[in-house]
Amino acid sequence: MLSTVLRTVIVYFFITLAIRLMGKRQIGDMQPNELVITLLISEIAAIPLQDPAQPILHGALAIFILIILEIFISVFAMKSLRVRKLMSGKSVVIIKNGLIDEDAMKQVRMTTLDLIELLRQNNCFDISEVYFAVLEVNGNLSVMLKPQHNPATLKDLHIVPEKEGIFLPVICDGKILPESLSALSVEPKDIYNILSGQGKNVRSVFLMTMDRFKNYKIIGRRNDI
Repeated sequence: MLSTVLRTVIVYFFITLAIRLMGKRQIGDMQPNELVITLLISEIAAIPLQDPAQPILHGALAIFILIILEIFISVFAMKSLRVRKLMSGKSVVIIKNGLIDEDAMKQVRMTTLDLIELLRQNNCFDISEVYFAVLEVNGNLSVMLKPQHNPATLKDLHIVPEKEGIFLPVICDGKILPESLSALSVEPKDIYNILSGQGKNVRSVFLMTMDRFKNYKIIGRRNDI
């Protein structure tokens, strides 16, 4: 029993490390070669867990080889367009200048219902509003609407927005996040000064976000609200 627990823990941490080395991608964002490597790793990892007679080292070695192979392929794909097309494929234009390319749809084996479903996922419910649609190598559909169907922007309305940057969490669950402060060029003393003016301390804050212009939002803990 103890042996099974230890083997499971070891395999878990090794697989986690292997996936981290491959990079931060969700399953839907993976290239074909990355998905193949992930599936092979899961199959190899299951062998020593199902058969206690199988040494963990053998599975770990096989997984390590797959990761090295994936890294080499990624490097070659960065340097060679041919390798990138061979391993990952290429994007295909499905709708061009408002016209559906039926040959392109046949090439990627996409039905009209598939196209409509992908458009709905892009919040487009009328295919006649689409100017360009590109099927990416990861299966996602990038959509450009016709100019008259694009939502109005602040520039169109001649509105000058107030200065505002990307809000990052600077306090999470009562703890300051140094990496966020560094990204925003904010000193910890600035955070303490803001909280002091609000009659709060770091531990009483559930979440605090801030941008580079020091615009901030604070959410207190439930028992402090």
